[in-house]
Amino acid sequence: MLARIALTLLALQAPAPGSAPSPPAVPAPVVDPAAAVFSTDVGLLLVTVKPDKTADYEAALQALQGALAATTDPARRSLAQGWRVYRAAEADAKGNALYVHALVPAVAGVDYRPSLLLDELLAESPVELLTRYTDALAGPPTRLSLTEVAHMAVAPVKK
Repeated sequence: MLARIALTLLALQAPAPGSAPSPPAVPAPVVDPAAAVFSTDVGLLLVTVKPDKTADYEAALQALQGALAATTDPARRSLAQGWRVYRAAEADAKGNALYVHALVPAVAGVDYRPSLLLDELLAESPVELLTRYTDALAGPPTRLSLTEVAHMAVAPVKK
């Protein structure tokens, strides 16, 4: 009885005579969940930093800022042009310092993770700079790709 059921199932799975076999499924590309790539023209990256480690975080950002200011690569200069970093006056709910990376415009396809850029642009920098940077993080950054809904200084456009 089981053999008969198995043969029936195999027959149902076999392609019909004269039909082409279906192509193999193409796996979806693997996307790094930590990537800070934005899907819109405006992006925000919210970074929580341990309150006693803000100096380490800001030192790493200043090193990155210096490297981006000194680069002659037009793509890197374009990336730096629209990138501003702010420190919120308020702490988050857990008492961590909150930094907001505003990317206006966000360059398509660029991963804005400071750690990657530090590795790439400051390869000769001391290892402890990146270590202190990563130790300062209170958790993974939050990435927001933003689409403008209203510009309050302009009269609304009727749809």
